[in-house]
Amino acid sequence: MEKVSLRDAYGDTLVKLGEKDERIVVLDADLSGSTKTAKFAKRFPERFFNMGIAETNMMNTAAGLATTGKIPFVSTFAIFGTGRAWEAVRQTICYPNLSVKIVCTHGGITVGEDGASHQALEDVANMRNIPNMRVIVPADDVETRAVIRKIAYTDGPFYVRLTREKFPRIFDEETFKFEIGKGHVLREGEDVTVIANGVMTSFALLAAEELEREGISVEVIHMSCVKPIDSELIVKSAQKTGAVVTAEEHSIIGGLGSAVAEVLVENYPVPMERLGTPDVFGRSGKGWELLHYFGLDDKGIIEKVKKVLERKRR
Repeated sequence: MEKVSLRDAYGDTLVKLGEKDERIVVLDADLSGSTKTAKFAKRFPERFFNMGIAETNMMNTAAGLATTGKIPFVSTFAIFGTGRAWEAVRQTICYPNLSVKIVCTHGGITVGEDGASHQALEDVANMRNIPNMRVIVPADDVETRAVIRKIAYTDGPFYVRLTREKFPRIFDEETFKFEIGKGHVLREGEDVTVIANGVMTSFALLAAEELEREGISVEVIHMSCVKPIDSELIVKSAQKTGAVVTAEEHSIIGGLGSAVAEVLVENYPVPMERLGTPDVFGRSGKGWELLHYFGLDDKGIIEKVKKVLERKRR
Protein backbone atom coordinates (compact mmCIF):
# COMPACT_ATOMS: atom_id res chain seq x y z
CA MET A 1 0.00 0.00 0.00
CA GLU A 2 1.16 3.55 -0.77
CA LYS A 3 2.10 5.44 2.41
CA VAL A 4 0.84 9.00 2.76
CA SER A 5 1.02 11.78 5.35
CA LEU A 6 -2.06 12.48 7.46
CA ARG A 7 -0.66 15.74 8.79
CA ASP A 8 0.07 17.03 5.28
CA ALA A 9 -3.52 16.20 4.36
CA TYR A 10 -4.63 18.21 7.40
CA GLY A 11 -2.55 21.26 6.50
CA ASP A 12 -3.72 21.23 2.87
CA THR A 13 -7.36 20.90 3.90
CA LEU A 14 -7.09 23.83 6.29
CA VAL A 15 -5.87 26.01 3.43
CA LYS A 16 -8.77 24.98 1.21
CA LEU A 17 -11.27 25.64 4.00
CA GLY A 18 -9.66 29.01 4.69
CA GLU A 19 -9.96 30.04 1.05
CA LYS A 20 -13.72 29.57 1.19
CA ASP A 21 -14.52 30.75 4.72
CA GLU A 22 -12.96 33.68 6.59
CA ARG A 23 -14.28 32.30 9.88
CA ILE A 24 -11.61 29.57 9.82
CA VAL A 25 -8.76 30.47 12.18
CA VAL A 26 -5.82 28.33 13.26
CA LEU A 27 -3.86 28.29 16.51
CA ASP A 28 -0.62 26.40 17.11
CA ALA A 29 1.80 25.97 20.00
CA ASP A 30 5.06 26.80 18.20
CA LEU A 31 4.96 23.50 16.28
CA SER A 32 3.41 24.60 12.99
CA GLY A 33 6.21 23.10 10.91
CA SER A 34 5.52 19.69 12.41
CA THR A 35 1.73 19.90 12.57
CA LYS A 36 1.67 21.36 9.03
CA THR A 37 -0.47 24.32 10.06
CA ALA A 38 2.42 26.40 8.68
CA LYS A 39 0.71 25.95 5.32
CA PHE A 40 -2.27 27.91 6.62
CA ALA A 41 0.01 30.46 8.30
CA LYS A 42 1.77 31.18 5.03
CA ARG A 43 -1.49 31.63 3.11
CA PHE A 44 -3.48 33.45 5.81
CA PRO A 45 -1.06 35.06 8.30
CA GLU A 46 -3.77 37.33 9.69
CA ARG A 47 -5.85 34.29 10.73
CA PHE A 48 -3.00 32.24 12.20
CA PHE A 49 -1.91 32.57 15.81
CA ASN A 50 1.32 31.10 17.14
CA MET A 51 0.56 30.87 20.85
CA GLY A 52 4.02 29.69 21.83
CA ILE A 53 4.67 26.85 24.25
CA ALA A 54 1.52 27.67 26.21
CA GLU A 55 -1.07 25.03 25.35
CA THR A 56 -3.50 25.90 28.13
CA ASN A 57 -3.59 29.52 27.02
CA MET A 58 -4.06 28.34 23.43
CA MET A 59 -7.15 26.32 24.35
CA ASN A 60 -8.62 29.23 26.30
CA THR A 61 -7.98 31.62 23.40
CA ALA A 62 -9.60 29.21 20.95
CA ALA A 63 -12.64 29.03 23.20
CA GLY A 64 -12.90 32.81 23.17
CA LEU A 65 -12.64 32.91 19.40
CA ALA A 66 -15.41 30.30 19.14
CA THR A 67 -17.76 32.55 21.14
CA THR A 68 -17.32 35.27 18.51
CA GLY A 69 -18.43 33.07 15.62
CA LYS A 70 -14.98 31.98 14.45
CA ILE A 71 -14.22 28.33 13.65
CA PRO A 72 -10.93 27.67 15.47
CA PHE A 73 -8.67 24.72 14.69
CA VAL A 74 -6.12 24.12 17.43
CA SER A 75 -3.00 22.03 16.87
CA THR A 76 0.01 20.75 18.77
CA PHE A 77 1.47 17.34 19.59
CA ALA A 78 -1.05 14.92 21.08
CA ILE A 79 0.82 14.60 24.37
CA PHE A 80 0.53 18.35 24.97
CA GLY A 81 -2.95 18.97 23.59
CA THR A 82 -4.57 16.18 25.59
CA GLY A 83 -2.25 16.12 28.60
CA ARG A 84 -0.84 19.49 29.54
CA ALA A 85 -3.97 21.34 28.37
CA TRP A 86 -6.56 18.79 29.59
CA GLU A 87 -8.13 20.97 32.27
CA ALA A 88 -8.60 23.87 29.87
CA VAL A 89 -10.16 21.56 27.28
CA ARG A 90 -12.59 20.30 29.90
CA GLN A 91 -13.49 23.57 31.60
CA THR A 92 -13.26 26.15 28.83
CA ILE A 93 -14.19 24.18 25.68
CA CYS A 94 -16.28 21.14 26.58
CA TYR A 95 -18.19 22.45 29.59
CA PRO A 96 -19.74 25.29 27.53
CA ASN A 97 -19.82 22.96 24.47
CA LEU A 98 -17.91 25.33 22.19
CA SER A 99 -17.04 24.58 18.57
CA VAL A 100 -13.28 24.20 18.94
CA LYS A 101 -11.60 21.61 16.71
CA ILE A 102 -8.54 20.12 18.39
CA VAL A 103 -6.42 18.33 15.80
CA CYS A 104 -3.23 16.89 17.30
CA THR A 105 -0.38 15.24 15.45
CA HIS A 106 2.36 12.92 16.74
CA GLY A 107 -0.07 10.57 18.45
CA GLY A 108 0.82 6.99 19.35
CA ILE A 109 3.99 4.94 19.41
CA THR A 110 4.96 5.94 15.87
CA VAL A 111 6.25 9.26 17.20
CA GLY A 112 9.38 7.13 17.29
CA GLU A 113 12.73 8.48 18.41
CA ASP A 114 11.21 11.25 20.54
CA GLY A 115 10.53 8.50 23.06
CA ALA A 116 8.12 7.85 25.89
CA SER A 117 7.81 11.48 26.98
CA HIS A 118 6.30 12.42 23.61
CA GLN A 119 4.43 9.23 22.70
CA ALA A 120 0.79 9.86 23.57
CA LEU A 121 -0.69 6.44 24.33
CA GLU A 122 -3.43 7.83 26.57
CA ASP A 123 -4.78 10.69 24.45
CA VAL A 124 -7.92 8.97 23.17
CA ALA A 125 -8.83 7.95 26.73
CA ASN A 126 -8.17 11.47 28.02
CA MET A 127 -10.47 13.05 25.47
CA ARG A 128 -13.10 10.31 25.36
CA ASN A 129 -13.99 10.74 29.02
CA ILE A 130 -14.94 14.44 28.71
CA PRO A 131 -18.65 15.17 28.13
CA ASN A 132 -19.49 16.76 24.75
CA MET A 133 -16.14 15.78 23.18
CA ARG A 134 -16.16 13.67 20.00
CA VAL A 135 -13.03 11.59 19.28
CA ILE A 136 -11.82 10.50 15.82
CA VAL A 137 -8.75 8.47 14.77
CA PRO A 138 -8.45 8.45 10.94
CA ALA A 139 -6.68 5.68 9.03
CA ASP A 140 -5.25 7.60 6.07
CA ASP A 141 -5.03 10.92 4.25
CA VAL A 142 -8.31 10.46 2.40
CA GLU A 143 -10.23 10.02 5.63
CA THR A 144 -8.31 12.85 7.29
CA ARG A 145 -9.44 15.32 4.64
CA ALA A 146 -13.03 14.12 4.92
CA VAL A 147 -12.97 14.37 8.71
CA ILE A 148 -11.59 17.92 8.75
CA ARG A 149 -14.18 19.09 6.24
CA LYS A 150 -16.96 17.46 8.27
CA ILE A 151 -16.05 18.72 11.73
CA ALA A 152 -15.46 22.28 10.52
CA TYR A 153 -19.20 22.71 10.13
CA THR A 154 -20.45 20.46 12.91
CA ASP A 155 -21.20 22.25 16.17
CA GLY A 156 -19.32 21.35 19.32
CA PRO A 157 -15.80 20.23 20.23
CA PHE A 158 -13.80 17.52 18.47
CA TYR A 159 -10.52 15.75 19.03
CA VAL A 160 -8.82 14.32 15.93
CA ARG A 161 -5.69 12.22 16.45
CA LEU A 162 -3.10 12.33 13.66
CA THR A 163 0.43 10.97 13.46
CA ARG A 164 4.03 11.67 12.62
CA GLU A 165 4.55 8.65 10.34
CA LYS A 166 2.99 8.23 6.93
CA PHE A 167 0.31 5.53 6.84
CA PRO A 168 -0.87 3.23 4.04
CA ARG A 169 -3.69 4.65 1.95
CA ILE A 170 -6.83 2.56 2.35
CA PHE A 171 -9.71 4.61 0.98
CA ASP A 172 -10.59 6.00 -2.45
CA GLU A 173 -11.03 9.76 -2.64
CA GLU A 174 -13.95 9.46 -5.06
CA THR A 175 -16.04 6.99 -3.07
CA PHE A 176 -15.17 7.47 0.62
CA LYS A 177 -17.75 9.13 2.85
CA PHE A 178 -17.22 10.00 6.50
CA GLU A 179 -20.11 10.11 8.94
CA ILE A 180 -19.71 10.98 12.60
CA GLY A 181 -20.45 7.92 14.74
CA LYS A 182 -20.39 5.41 11.88
CA GLY A 183 -17.95 2.58 11.23
CA HIS A 184 -16.99 1.07 7.89
CA VAL A 185 -17.12 -2.64 7.04
CA LEU A 186 -14.04 -3.06 4.85
CA ARG A 187 -14.25 -6.83 4.55
CA GLU A 188 -17.09 -9.27 5.21
CA GLY A 189 -16.37 -12.34 7.34
CA GLU A 190 -18.05 -15.12 9.30
CA ASP A 191 -15.65 -16.41 12.00
CA VAL A 192 -14.34 -13.34 13.84
CA THR A 193 -14.65 -9.55 13.78
CA VAL A 194 -11.57 -7.32 13.88
CA ILE A 195 -12.33 -3.69 14.78
CA ALA A 196 -9.46 -1.25 14.25
CA ASN A 197 -8.57 2.37 13.61
CA GLY A 198 -5.53 4.45 12.69
CA VAL A 199 -2.63 2.47 11.26
CA MET A 200 -4.01 -0.74 12.73
CA THR A 201 -6.76 -0.83 10.11
CA SER A 202 -4.20 -1.47 7.37
CA PHE A 203 -2.66 -4.24 9.50
CA ALA A 204 -6.14 -5.69 10.06
CA LEU A 205 -6.65 -6.00 6.32
CA LEU A 206 -3.27 -7.73 5.91
CA ALA A 207 -4.07 -10.10 8.77
CA ALA A 208 -7.45 -10.94 7.24
CA GLU A 209 -5.78 -11.89 3.95
CA GLU A 210 -3.31 -14.18 5.71
CA LEU A 211 -5.98 -15.79 7.86
CA GLU A 212 -8.17 -16.42 4.81
CA ARG A 213 -5.38 -18.62 3.46
CA GLU A 214 -5.69 -20.61 6.67
CA GLY A 215 -9.43 -20.99 6.27
CA ILE A 216 -10.41 -18.32 8.80
CA SER A 217 -12.99 -15.78 7.65
CA VAL A 218 -12.38 -12.33 9.17
CA GLU A 219 -14.76 -9.38 9.15
CA VAL A 220 -12.77 -6.12 9.25
CA ILE A 221 -14.41 -2.97 10.58
CA HIS A 222 -12.70 0.42 10.54
CA MET A 223 -13.91 2.41 13.56
CA SER A 224 -12.32 5.84 13.35
CA CYS A 225 -15.02 7.42 15.49
CA VAL A 226 -14.31 6.19 19.02
CA LYS A 227 -16.89 8.60 20.44
CA PRO A 228 -19.69 8.47 19.53
CA ILE A 229 -19.09 4.85 18.61
CA ASP A 230 -21.17 2.80 16.18
CA SER A 231 -22.79 0.49 18.73
CA GLU A 232 -25.29 -0.87 16.24
CA LEU A 233 -22.58 -2.05 13.83
CA ILE A 234 -20.50 -3.57 16.64
CA VAL A 235 -23.41 -5.61 17.98
CA LYS A 236 -24.55 -6.66 14.51
CA SER A 237 -21.10 -7.96 13.62
CA ALA A 238 -20.65 -9.69 16.99
CA GLN A 239 -23.96 -11.47 16.51
CA LYS A 240 -22.75 -12.63 13.11
CA THR A 241 -19.25 -13.84 14.04
CA GLY A 242 -19.45 -14.56 17.77
CA ALA A 243 -15.94 -13.22 18.52
CA VAL A 244 -14.26 -9.80 18.46
CA VAL A 245 -10.69 -8.47 18.37
CA THR A 246 -9.87 -4.77 18.66
CA ALA A 247 -6.61 -3.23 17.44
CA GLU A 248 -5.33 0.28 18.16
CA GLU A 249 -2.08 2.24 18.38
CA HIS A 250 -3.00 3.29 21.92
CA SER A 251 -3.08 1.87 25.40
CA ILE A 252 -5.59 -0.94 25.83
CA ILE A 253 -6.92 1.11 28.74
CA GLY A 254 -9.62 3.62 27.83
CA GLY A 255 -9.37 3.65 24.04
CA LEU A 256 -11.06 1.78 21.21
CA GLY A 257 -10.85 -1.60 22.92
CA SER A 258 -12.48 -0.26 26.06
CA ALA A 259 -15.23 1.46 24.07
CA VAL A 260 -16.04 -1.72 22.13
CA ALA A 261 -15.96 -3.83 25.31
CA GLU A 262 -18.45 -1.49 26.95
CA VAL A 263 -20.84 -1.88 24.03
CA LEU A 264 -20.56 -5.66 24.00
CA VAL A 265 -20.82 -6.28 27.74
CA GLU A 266 -24.05 -4.26 27.85
CA ASN A 267 -25.63 -5.59 24.66
CA TYR A 268 -24.16 -8.85 23.35
CA PRO A 269 -21.23 -10.37 25.29
CA VAL A 270 -18.91 -12.52 23.18
CA PRO A 271 -15.29 -13.64 23.56
CA MET A 272 -13.08 -10.60 22.96
CA GLU A 273 -9.37 -9.78 22.80
CA ARG A 274 -7.78 -6.31 22.80
CA LEU A 275 -4.56 -5.43 20.99
CA GLY A 276 -2.80 -2.22 21.96
CA THR A 277 0.07 -1.17 24.16
CA PRO A 278 -0.11 -2.72 27.64
CA ASP A 279 -0.07 -0.58 30.79
CA VAL A 280 3.40 0.82 30.02
CA PHE A 281 5.06 3.92 28.63
CA GLY A 282 6.58 3.81 25.15
CA ARG A 283 10.25 3.81 24.30
CA SER A 284 12.58 5.40 21.78
CA GLY A 285 13.06 3.82 18.36
CA LYS A 286 11.97 4.04 14.75
CA GLY A 287 8.20 4.27 14.46
CA TRP A 288 7.52 1.17 12.40
CA GLU A 289 10.03 -0.86 14.39
CA LEU A 290 8.24 0.12 17.60
CA LEU A 291 4.94 -1.10 16.19
CA HIS A 292 6.48 -4.50 15.64
CA TYR A 293 8.23 -4.40 19.02
CA PHE A 294 4.90 -3.94 20.79
CA GLY A 295 3.17 -6.45 18.52
CA LEU A 296 1.00 -3.79 16.91
CA ASP A 297 0.97 -5.30 13.43
CA ASP A 298 -0.66 -7.99 11.33
CA LYS A 299 1.14 -10.76 13.24
CA GLY A 300 -0.14 -9.38 16.53
CA ILE A 301 -3.68 -9.32 15.18
CA ILE A 302 -3.37 -12.89 13.91
CA GLU A 303 -2.26 -14.04 17.35
CA LYS A 304 -5.24 -12.35 18.98
CA VAL A 305 -7.64 -13.80 16.39
CA LYS A 306 -6.43 -17.33 17.04
CA LYS A 307 -6.63 -16.80 20.78
CA VAL A 308 -10.20 -15.51 20.66
CA LEU A 309 -11.26 -18.33 18.34
CA GLU A 310 -9.95 -20.85 20.89
CA ARG A 311 -12.17 -19.21 23.50
CA LYS A 312 -15.10 -19.17 21.10
CA ARG A 313 -14.87 -22.94 20.62
CA ARG A 314 -14.93 -23.76 24.34
